Amino acid sequence: MRIAINGFGRIGRALLRVLLEERVGGNGGVEVVAINIGTLDPALVAHTFKYDTTMGVFKGSVSVSGNVLTIGSHKILLFAELSAESLPWRHHSIDWVVECSGHYTKSEDAYQHIRAGAKKVLISAPATGADCTIIPGVNNQLFDAKNHLIVSLGSCTSNALLPMLKVIHEACGIKRAFVVTTHAYTNTQALLDGGASSSKDLRKHRAAPLNIIPSSTGADRMVGEVLPALQGRVSALAIRVPVSNVSLLEVTWTAERAMSTESILAAFDSAASKGALQGILSTTDEQLVSSDYLQNPSSVIIDKPLCSVREDMGTAFGWYDNEWGYSCRLRDFLVSVQ
Repeated sequence: MRIAINGFGRIGRALLRVLLEERVGGNGGVEVVAINIGTLDPALVAHTFKYDTTMGVFKGSVSVSGNVLTIGSHKILLFAELSAESLPWRHHSIDWVVECSGHYTKSEDAYQHIRAGAKKVLISAPATGADCTIIPGVNNQLFDAKNHLIVSLGSCTSNALLPMLKVIHEACGIKRAFVVTTHAYTNTQALLDGGASSSKDLRKHRAAPLNIIPSSTGADRMVGEVLPALQGRVSALAIRVPVSNVSLLEVTWTAERAMSTESILAAFDSAASKGALQGILSTTDEQLVSSDYLQNPSSVIIDKPLCSVREDMGTAFGWYDNEWGYSCRLRDFLVSVQ
């Protein structure tokens, strides 16, 4: 299957690493044919792919000549188009475009890739008007290969949250839940005070590496779409903190049925060991910190020592590498539909 990546920021680069380092591409599976880098310089693209502060140094050779990025023996065409409709996807027989630019999150905008000749589009963000939103391990069965052209895979946080909610709701029923994600800072924030370009959120204009910054998250808005039984029952907010990667979800809920700490932990362990969430949700008994979860491939890792239940109220915590774990789900989806 021939894919192209539109946008080569944090998720675009992480996805390419996942595909190449785990040897999915180039062996008859998912082949990355092209990347649209927009206004980025090709030499910068090669350098930032090879050397990454968070992900480390890429193990293979990386070079660029003209508009060809060579990674090991794998050659990838680079394009510098500002309009998706101008991209030569038809000429290069692109099956899927993975939309990672953040600029095409409305279905009518993402459809430009279809008009350019791509068969389907996978958006690496919550999307408005997508044919379907898939959260791996939760609602994969809803993807219709014949009729769905524009697919959203939600966000890193929704991919961590929805599996947790699914397990909890099946175990004891959720009356109400409140979610806090203690989230690594991102490129939408300012490095120094006043640096955020156009955000109306005044807090986003404060220095991300130096502050704890309350923010919003759209993960709760996706809950009812993916798990209709929980429509209107879940609220969420984000706390951005001075780490570059790995985030921590806290889910606090009131239950419809009797539960205990032991029963909730058993439900998480069961989901991690078998069924649709195996390899997506995992659990740990170890007392670890955020850096220990860098490049963990799970969507969420339940921190069992932090989970507790008191009468009808429970609290569960889950770690997630908000770049690598999510990119692994993008890879898994592409592999599953080839």
